[in-house]
Amino acid sequence: MNKIQQFNQQHHSSDLLFLGNAWDLLSALTLEKAGFQAIGTTSWGIANSLGLKDGELIDFDQHLRIIKIITEHVSIPVSADIEAGYGEDTDTIVKNVLRTADIGVAGINIEDSLKKQRGLRDISQHARLLLEIRTALNQHGYKDFFINARTDTYFQKDNPLLETIERGKAYVESGASGFFVPGVILDSDIHGIATQVKAPLNVLSLPGLTNCNKLKTLGVRRFSFGNALSDKIIAVMENNAAQLLALKDTTHLYED
Repeated sequence: MNKIQQFNQQHHSSDLLFLGNAWDLLSALTLEKAGFQAIGTTSWGIANSLGLKDGELIDFDQHLRIIKIITEHVSIPVSADIEAGYGEDTDTIVKNVLRTADIGVAGINIEDSLKKQRGLRDISQHARLLLEIRTALNQHGYKDFFINARTDTYFQKDNPLLETIERGKAYVESGASGFFVPGVILDSDIHGIATQVKAPLNVLSLPGLTNCNKLKTLGVRRFSFGNALSDKIIAVMENNAAQLLALKDTTHLYED
């Protein structure tokens, strides 16, 4: 079984897939050593590690090199967060997806947010893009490559549930393997989306939305924590650096 097949199977096993989000090789190796069965890169965390903000501000080649290093050094499947595809036209985005597949990842996250302005791609436009991506992947030998279609309705819409379900159905019909809805919190909304969109549902950890076992009962198949771990690590580094300078003492670096 190759990693693409393994990753697909992880979304349909009896257990919820708890995905560890990495931003560099050290974080990826640490997550693998801890026992995570798959890794998803976090574009936010990668951007922060380079002193940038999220939002496709990194050169795509540089972003891809980091993902490639991770993929080459872990034995578990890796899913690449490529934001909205790093392109303004379908051909560029499809080419970028194929380049990402070529480095050995088992899947991608691709979102429907616009990057140069607020808003989401039109539903039919994004569905056509997903169909083009799926077709190109199949033609290049990447059958069953996992396309996790992310919608940002819960970040950008006031009453997002019905549109989220509409988008989810359209995206799955166009070739998406899974449906990612970051920002959803209400149990009733999560259950409604999981019930009506016939693909594995991925939700994002947020304050108050943290427990894998509870999410599994609502129909969630994949749970990720995005940039939360990288933010936590950065905060620890900042606090320790400030303490070193304030105390002019390194004692606390050796304390348990």
